[in-house]
Amino acid sequence: MKRRWARWSLRVVLVLAALILVLAGFAWWRLHTSLPPLDGTLAAPGLTAPVEVRRDALGVPAISGTTRDDVAYATGFVHAQDRFFQMDLLRRRAAGELAGLIGDATAEIDSRIRMHRFRARAQAALQALPPADRTMLQRYADGVNAGLSGLGAAPFEYALLRSDPVRWQPADTLLVVWTMYLDLQGYMPMRELSRGWLKELAPPETLAFLLPETSAYDAPFDGPSPAPNVAIPAQGPDWIARPLPAKAAMLEDTLTRGSNGWAIAGPHTRGGGAIVANDMHLGLMLPNVWYRAQLRFPGDDGRMRSVTGVTLPGAPLVIIGSNGELAWGFTNACADVLDLVRIERVPGGGNRFKVAGEVREATEYRETVAVRGGEAKTVIVLQIGDAPIRQVGDAFYLEHWVAHQPGAVNVGLRGLETARTVEDAVAVASRAGVPALNFVVGDRAGRIAWSVAGAMAARDAGDAKTFPLATDADAAAWQALRAPDAHPSVVAPAQGRVWNANNRPLAAAGDRLVGDGGADLGARAKQIGEGLMALPAQADEKGVYAVQLDDRAIFMAPWRDRALRVLDAQAVAGHPERQQFRDLLAQRWSGRASPESQGYRLTRAFLDAGYDEVFGAADVELKKKHPYASYAIANMRWPLVLAQLLDAGPPNWLPAGRTWRDVELATVDRAIRLLKEEHGSLQAATWGAHNRATIQHPIGGLLPGVGRWLAVPPEPLPGDIHVPRVSERGFGASQRMVVTPGREQDGILNMPGGQSGHPLSPYFLAGHGDWVQGRPTPFLPGAAQHTLTLAPR
Repeated sequence: MKRRWARWSLRVVLVLAALILVLAGFAWWRLHTSLPPLDGTLAAPGLTAPVEVRRDALGVPAISGTTRDDVAYATGFVHAQDRFFQMDLLRRRAAGELAGLIGDATAEIDSRIRMHRFRARAQAALQALPPADRTMLQRYADGVNAGLSGLGAAPFEYALLRSDPVRWQPADTLLVVWTMYLDLQGYMPMRELSRGWLKELAPPETLAFLLPETSAYDAPFDGPSPAPNVAIPAQGPDWIARPLPAKAAMLEDTLTRGSNGWAIAGPHTRGGGAIVANDMHLGLMLPNVWYRAQLRFPGDDGRMRSVTGVTLPGAPLVIIGSNGELAWGFTNACADVLDLVRIERVPGGGNRFKVAGEVREATEYRETVAVRGGEAKTVIVLQIGDAPIRQVGDAFYLEHWVAHQPGAVNVGLRGLETARTVEDAVAVASRAGVPALNFVVGDRAGRIAWSVAGAMAARDAGDAKTFPLATDADAAAWQALRAPDAHPSVVAPAQGRVWNANNRPLAAAGDRLVGDGGADLGARAKQIGEGLMALPAQADEKGVYAVQLDDRAIFMAPWRDRALRVLDAQAVAGHPERQQFRDLLAQRWSGRASPESQGYRLTRAFLDAGYDEVFGAADVELKKKHPYASYAIANMRWPLVLAQLLDAGPPNWLPAGRTWRDVELATVDRAIRLLKEEHGSLQAATWGAHNRATIQHPIGGLLPGVGRWLAVPPEPLPGDIHVPRVSERGFGASQRMVVTPGREQDGILNMPGGQSGHPLSPYFLAGHGDWVQGRPTPFLPGAAQHTLTLAPR
């Protein structure tokens, strides 16, 4: 009996093992069949002539065709081969259609996004495009759909989600641009509301101090900027430095900033041409937001054009790069492009609202949010003119945002492909339908320029209030986009350099044209400007690249000094953990945001804990209004306000019985608690142990057990948010580029992740190690390893 039972048990085990092997084999076969073909000739209906796609060892394609539209088709083809699921997520995010693919987990996100009605706006924007642009988007969409259907199976993500991909439409490319609006400007309503609610918690003179308009770190490139000169009021609000529970941590809601861009004029470079550098910082994932490519096609003069750089999957254009005559880059301008106007609903009046003393009827739209595997949801959207109505609690606001205006989205950046002078490039950028961006450009003759590209509000931003406007101030809300020829610009600056790092770009009067939509405090830009001025008289690409990798802790060093002063003999007596904190600060400081540095990790924790101790009670009050509201969102310059309070120690700003020394010691103790919770001990607290890459494919976060196969190893990373080498866990340089137009062979370009979003592709992580280590890699594609020809059918 036992022997028979053993035989049956063995048979069951063998059958189960065989079944597992069959299932594993099927899964492997299914994954493998969704890989794209890389060689040979494929029929492509609609092409006028063959297009050649030559991929190098990193999977970077060089696409050559006889017309621009044929190259757009081939660009769509390779985007779909390597990145269709990413493209699908981008269009669905702007349209509020993620739940139709993913399920109920994203239905609430879709419901919030639907107030913008970007799908309907995309259709209207498509019809308003010039015929040539509509044709290019149609050819790109045709290429996307051909590339998708040319796979042996749908991209693997759809098999895991048990769903089918939906064909690409020309309007979807415009939705991808609106997703960039959401990424770069989506925080602005909460910033506006946070500032408005803070206004309710502090009198005007205190508010002026808590929300400074300038910073001692401001680093505009066009001249000196006045430092803030707002005295600390004698009496502070009752919530400053109110003790919080020991484990409360408020700074987690702060707003991370990134992106650096600059240009150096020919007289200061080795080759005489302008050097343009750009490292755009965004949330990091697999695959990366950008896709490297070189596009080659004849220009209007019949001469072959070669445009090299990074593309955005979902669009047929090189977003940043070089066309051989010009090189260009972008950073978020953080311009003031949004106003909230308080309106009142007329009691019993249905959808009627009182706006600036006038009763107006809102148009009602019913948006249906499809939910995969669940019941569809209906979202009611109210809109007056182009502005949707945002409801927060019992309050109603008209949202005037440039993203809602006709002309906010187009494919005007294609003009950069053939522009030849910096003046031409500035004109193209000002007409482009993209979020407001700092635009830096340089040409092969050595001339450079800066301007604001994209959609700007048609008003003097210096006069705009950075709080929600009262009902009777509705006239101050702009109603149209700024004319292209009214965009601020600086051409051929005297100092031969322009730079920006999300800070206030211009001094005084010039900044009124841009306004402050949440600009960075400026420490990073200041360090970049000083680094550029310190370069040798004949700078080269590698020297300029080194500025992108600068992780010197110039901004954080004074905070270390402050902590050391606090931890005097009296403070550490009888407190062994404070003594250990002090010893590590004093002895394990590298002067850089380097992975091995214990001193840097402790200093950063001290600064963050200082926010909680001094401003945390304000956040408690703000979060009663909305869970995302915070003082940090309202004021990116909060570290400077914190330093000013700690330096001056105004006695009437503290609760009874508490001193500023108590606050500083409590800050140290809070930092110690937070460090021990994260690292186990102070000794184990290094910057690299905290600042580790958390980069994974989005499908990994949706399906438990899959994530580890679709993520990069958690490498410790150098850099932080206040040094040029921006890095903060899942946020950092989405690419690094340094190039001189006409000398592209000496240029540098790398990015996290690889070209493909498929884990079985050799290009899934190809080049990622170079990005982690900061190794310079060639700007131009290398020798062809694979050649695919798309031929007319």
